[in-house]
Amino acid sequence: MLAKKIGFIGGGNMAKAIIGGLVNSGKIAPSDIFVYDRKAETNQAMAEQYGINAAESADALAREVDILFGAVKPNVILKVLKELASSLKKEALVVSIAAGVTLDSLSSVLGYDRKIVRAMPNTPSLVNEGMTSVTPNVLVEQAEIDEVVAIFESFGKAAVVDEYLIHSVVGVSGSAPAYVFMFIEAMADAAVLGGMPRAQAYQFAAQAVKGAAEMVLTSGKHPAELKDMVCSPGGTTIEAVKVLEEKGMRSAVIEAMQQCMAKSEKLSRS
Repeated sequence: MLAKKIGFIGGGNMAKAIIGGLVNSGKIAPSDIFVYDRKAETNQAMAEQYGINAAESADALAREVDILFGAVKPNVILKVLKELASSLKKEALVVSIAAGVTLDSLSSVLGYDRKIVRAMPNTPSLVNEGMTSVTPNVLVEQAEIDEVVAIFESFGKAAVVDEYLIHSVVGVSGSAPAYVFMFIEAMADAAVLGGMPRAQAYQFAAQAVKGAAEMVLTSGKHPAELKDMVCSPGGTTIEAVKVLEEKGMRSAVIEAMQQCMAKSEKLSRS
């Protein structure tokens, strides 16, 4: 178990996903978790749901915790953290999950002597299947990095990523669920066209995607090898693969992700 006190500024969906993962995993006692949201009813509801502490104020929370999660919107996180900087313990670690906010920007309001981690979880975190990038600054010690990774692994998977790769993370993880949802919808539409009821079509399509992804993660085989295993000579699958290749599925995905990454980079400069 983590022998530290963890606090969350902001009580939105991602904060709930992290808190729920921590509590359910048993990695930290609920009594060592604190939350403060500007909506009093959110604080009370989360305290009741997870058995954690609802802080009286953001300052009170900041003074108490060893790890502070900034879980507010990107457009306000710098203002919020700047106001809390003087209340934090000297050795406290700050973890930001605000998209597009760089380590340098965070250091500019917290101080360049502060240990800071920039993290990017994706929306499947809400169903305990998240993928999170963890990007520490040079002051964060390896043991602390391991703790942060363990926190995010309580509701999915996590990996340390250099900050220069953050736009690739946006393309392949942060935005990627949207592409997959579109693929599932298209497959279900085709099944409906073939006569399958809509609800059943979504179930079959979604489970196929989930199962295929699990095979990639656990088999150790290259995706192309797994694809070949399904493609019998002269069969139905290779016929479908042929059409996808003719329609440029791979190039469309690559180009879409390049545009996504370019937009991410542009937004980070604005």
